Amino acid sequence: MGYKIGEVISFLEKLAPPAYQESYDNATLITGNRNWDLTGIICSLDCAEEVIQEAISAGANMVVAHRPIVFKGLKSLTGKNYVERTIIKAIKHDIAIYAIHTNLDHVAHGVNKRISDKLGLLNTKILQPKKQLLNKLVFFVPEEHKNKVLDAVYEAGAGQIGEYKDCSFQVKGMGTFTPSEDANPFLGQRGAPQYEAEIRAEVILPAFLSNKIISAMKKAHPYEEVAYYLSALENENQEVGAGMFGELENPMTAEEFLDYLKEKMKLKIVKHTALVKEKIKKVAVCGGAGIFLLGDAKRKGADVFITADVKYHEFFDADGSLILCDIGHYESEIFTKELLGELLSQNFPNIALYLTKVVTNPTSYR
Repeated sequence: MGYKIGEVISFLEKLAPPAYQESYDNATLITGNRNWDLTGIICSLDCAEEVIQEAISAGANMVVAHRPIVFKGLKSLTGKNYVERTIIKAIKHDIAIYAIHTNLDHVAHGVNKRISDKLGLLNTKILQPKKQLLNKLVFFVPEEHKNKVLDAVYEAGAGQIGEYKDCSFQVKGMGTFTPSEDANPFLGQRGAPQYEAEIRAEVILPAFLSNKIISAMKKAHPYEEVAYYLSALENENQEVGAGMFGELENPMTAEEFLDYLKEKMKLKIVKHTALVKEKIKKVAVCGGAGIFLLGDAKRKGADVFITADVKYHEFFDADGSLILCDIGHYESEIFTKELLGELLSQNFPNIALYLTKVVTNPTSYR
C-alpha cells in the first residue's frame, strides 16, 4: 500500500498539533507537496545539506526534522548560506522537508517524555502547563437527539480531559422559541410559541478545534438554528506545556546521578552547579533551551533541573535550591529522531524509514 506525504503530515499533526508551537516557530511543511507519493522518510534532529543527500541516496523523498531549517522568511535563494543551500538541494531533488518542533516539545508524549523515559522517571507531569488553549462549548438539544449530537462533537475532538474521553455535563430544562413565517422548524409551527424539553450539554475542547467541533455539532443537530455559546477558558491544559518532571524509582546521591545522567543520555560532559542536594529523587527536564523553566522546577521541589543553553550568569540563579545541569542542546534532543522513527514505524509499517546517520551537532568537545 502506498502513502501520500500528506498522510504522514496528518498523522504527525494529530500527535503534535501545529497550534501548540511557539509564535516564533515554523513547524510545518517547508518544501514539497502533500500530494506527492511517499518513497521513504529520513528522521533527523536537524535538516542539513548532508541529510538531504542522505535522503537522495536512500531513495527517500521526505525528511522529518525536529528543528526547522527555515525560521524566518527567505528573500532570495542564491545558496549564500547553509539554509539556502539546503532548501535549493531539496527543491532540485523533490525532497519534502517537514518540521515538528516546539509543538512536539509541548505535548505530553513528546520530546520531554522521551528524556524522562531515558532517565526512568515515574509519575511524570508537564512542568509548565499552558493556558488559554481550552474552550467550553454549551449547546441545547432535544433530549431524544442528545446522543447523536454528543457523539458528533466527541468524534470531532471535544470532551477529552486527560485520560478520560466523552466527558460532558448535562442538565434537563425547557427550551422556548417561536418560529417566524420564514422559518422551517424541526419542531412546532410557524408563528406559534413552542415549549420543548431540552438538554443543556457542556463540553471542553481544544481551542484550535473549535470550528471543526461547532461544524460537527450543527451538522448532527436537528434544528436549523442551533442555540449554543463558546467561551474561552483560563484553565491550564495539563497535557500541553513546557518541560516535564517526575521521580526516580530509587534516590541516588548527586555524584551517582550525574554518572547515571551521562550514561543514559550518552554525554561526554555535564556542566552543573554545586551539588547542594545529598539525594536526588525529583527531576525536572526540558530539552533544548529551557532556563525559563528554572522557577517552575524550583516550585515543584525538583532536586535537579536538566536543560541546555544556560548562560554563565543564569547558573547563579539556581541559588542553592537545586542542581542545575546543562547537557548541551543537541544532546538533550538527540533522541527525538528515535521517537519520530518509532511513532512513524508503528503507524506506517510498510514504508522505508531511516534514522539519519549524519551528526548535525555544530559543536565538538575535546
